[in-house]
Amino acid sequence: MASKPGILTDWPWTPLGNFKYIVLAPWIIHSTYSFMVKDEKERDLLNFLIFPFLLWRMLHNQIWISLSRYRTAKGRNRIVDKPIEFEQVDRERNWDDQIILSGILFYVVFGKMLPGGTQLPIWRLDGVILMALLHAGPVEFVYYWLHRALHHHYLYSRYHSHHHSSIVTEPITSVTHPFAELITYYVLFSTPLITTVLTGAGSIVLAFGYITYIDLMNNMGHCNFELIPKWLFTIFPPLKYLMYTPSFHSLHHTQFRANYSLFMPLYDYLFSTVDKTSDTLYETSLKKQDDSLDVVYLTHLTTPESIYHMRLGLVSLASKPHHHASSEWYKWLLWPVTLLSMMITWIYGRTFVVERNRLNKLKLQTWAISKYNMQYFSQRQNESINRLIEEAILEAEEKGARVISLGLLNQGEELNRYGGLFVHKNPELKIKVVDGSSLAVAVLTNSIPDGTTQVVIRGILTKVAYATAFALCQKGIQLIRSFGGKSESKNLLVSRSYCQKIWLVGNGLTEEEQSKAERGTMFVPFSQFPPAKKRRKDCTYHLTPAMATPAALENVDSCENWLPRRVMSAWRIGGIVHALEGWNEHECGYTISNVDTVWDAALRHGFVPLTIPTQS
Repeated sequence: MASKPGILTDWPWTPLGNFKYIVLAPWIIHSTYSFMVKDEKERDLLNFLIFPFLLWRMLHNQIWISLSRYRTAKGRNRIVDKPIEFEQVDRERNWDDQIILSGILFYVVFGKMLPGGTQLPIWRLDGVILMALLHAGPVEFVYYWLHRALHHHYLYSRYHSHHHSSIVTEPITSVTHPFAELITYYVLFSTPLITTVLTGAGSIVLAFGYITYIDLMNNMGHCNFELIPKWLFTIFPPLKYLMYTPSFHSLHHTQFRANYSLFMPLYDYLFSTVDKTSDTLYETSLKKQDDSLDVVYLTHLTTPESIYHMRLGLVSLASKPHHHASSEWYKWLLWPVTLLSMMITWIYGRTFVVERNRLNKLKLQTWAISKYNMQYFSQRQNESINRLIEEAILEAEEKGARVISLGLLNQGEELNRYGGLFVHKNPELKIKVVDGSSLAVAVLTNSIPDGTTQVVIRGILTKVAYATAFALCQKGIQLIRSFGGKSESKNLLVSRSYCQKIWLVGNGLTEEEQSKAERGTMFVPFSQFPPAKKRRKDCTYHLTPAMATPAALENVDSCENWLPRRVMSAWRIGGIVHALEGWNEHECGYTISNVDTVWDAALRHGFVPLTIPTQS
């Protein structure tokens, strides 16, 4: 929101929320029906193709979003090395509003108002030439002065400051404007389109191609990594005045009073508003290499839809916990993209960078293995998965990382003995392999309310479960594993009642077991995954072991799976604490570090225990 919002700031369909696309429904239905029932000579191909074109615009923008986030996470050619936070993500969430607006304008102007707007030919060369001249002249010239006017304090505070709130830009920053401001841009950009139609030089390719060109240049100018090779300007030096670079426009967001041009720097050079550091920033951005590393967190894909919830996926979903966003209706419409992404990951079959963070001087990255949960549960996949994990460990060591922490199913007992397999195979490893179990145990034991005397433990027992049970027994808390029959261990008791209000639960917890719990029971997961079966509404479910991150942790703009904002799993934090403390031993296999020591270190570095939910 601008600092002093002016009139027509909000979009008209904002109250509709995620159902805002319904405003396009009448035109889409009418154009599709008309194309199917009318005679071939009367069909309006342009009107029929508007909806597929809008889908293409969304896909085009999403490709740029994912590419930008991937490249800036790696660090190579990154321009502005500052963090993006949730505040910016929320502000730029409505980036698709302008696509809806363009659809309405196409349907109304070309279909109803513009003489000659229907029955356009597919292609005309003279129209392309006329369009290029109109854009390079009137459009670029008028935009330059309009842009400078928007930086006048009156208009800036009411409109353009909303766009400039993003110092570090993403592709979708380019279309994050108040409604009134974007209307003026669309009036300007529609001038060449309308002119070519009125002069008889318009075509379908020209109409859609011009908007695609604007999207391409807008996204490129705000992607925050330099991708224009230097040899282009060497071969054709005048190109410097005809096409801007990402670093050229990035300076406009950091300096504000320079580099006003739309896509052609020519007018900045003519009117002496070029930032003096433009060439230098371009050179240094091209030479910038991948980030150095201190800690790597190794995760993996979970469900086929999880790609949308990762930072490289859909921004609106990645910024919310997985289970909160799981009911989004439009994910059902994305099944072709979901299938395509699964095919790509299976073919690519490598580890990729998901995000980067910084905690004081510590540089962190999250890597993901392109495997899904279903593959981890297949023993036939064990060898290939372990090979990917081992390659990631060796690559992280080669890049200078001191610690790699294994997340989710990358540290299973049957898979690799909680990571101990890799230390055994590579005894000369300098990088420390951490499974984070010690901190997970500390989080669990400190999640049990004071005064608890008995705790039920259900599900498949793991290293964390056994260590937690031992720690609780040391505190005098009795553990109940089975109801009736024989006890599995001297530390685990047998009970014939279900009156215990605290249940430690892991994978394999059944609906039948949950149904036996008393009303008001609190289920505390000891696994990395929350209970998969049906949840009881009269009970409380704690989060999987996790802690809130310190305010000093930078570049946090997405959620870790099902965890809330700025909350990290204990297994991930365990690796960070290991590096912060400079501990010189592996924490994997069947060993557990001193739980109290790890807990105290996490608290000392600013990680905060989560509030225990109130029991129902």
